[in-house]
Amino acid sequence: MSVSEDEEKLLPLAQRWPRASKFLLSGCAATVAELATFPLDLTKTRLQMQGEAALARLGDSARESAPYRGMVRTALGIIQEEGFLKLWQGVTPAIYRHVVYSGGRMVTYEHLREVVFGKSEDKHYPLWKSVIGGMMAGVIGQFLANPTDLVKVQMQMEGKRKLEGKPLRFRGVHHAFAKILAEGGIRGLWAGWVPNIQRAALVNMGDLTTYDTVKHYLVLNTPLEDNIMTHGLSSDLVESHKAIE
Repeated sequence: MSVSEDEEKLLPLAQRWPRASKFLLSGCAATVAELATFPLDLTKTRLQMQGEAALARLGDSARESAPYRGMVRTALGIIQEEGFLKLWQGVTPAIYRHVVYSGGRMVTYEHLREVVFGKSEDKHYPLWKSVIGGMMAGVIGQFLANPTDLVKVQMQMEGKRKLEGKPLRFRGVHHAFAKILAEGGIRGLWAGWVPNIQRAALVNMGDLTTYDTVKHYLVLNTPLEDNIMTHGLSSDLVESHKAIE
């Protein structure tokens, strides 16, 4: 049913610009989850980089000389040597990344579902379409977010460089983007994009299929309707599950 121009102006923003609303809502949900779990991401990166550096320098004796072992001791070492707030070193590009990645994949998925693949005659979205749509949305979302992902990892290692007596490479997020762009060009911002999108395709095959299943369940079994609130709740449940994992 068509809506007149005057009536359209009276509609809530979520109905007037549904794609933009879903992009912002998904980005906000992902940002909250990222702030809560970022210290775990940082310690994971430090452990990975520490192991690679030690093996390159010391070979088989690296295990005995590693300064931190395990997630908890790594996190405690960062707090003692660098300060509590350094557990969020590099969180700004991580937030940029999640806004672009989560918002981009959700909008892409919704577009694929509604426009490209379409629902069946009974308004049900088949599982195979959800799986393919989730993988394609993950690939597109991660490709768009790859520059922010790269900067996030680079900045996470700045505290480690400082402790090793090495000069810091970046003064901030925007300087990191500018330096990577100057040294490697546009292609430099997409370093490592191939394995990143492969991983994103597999992750979103599960994430977005779960999102759609949860949303469909809520619409059928609760008083909730198929609207922006239900979309947000479904997205939050998926993000919370990812954070627990």
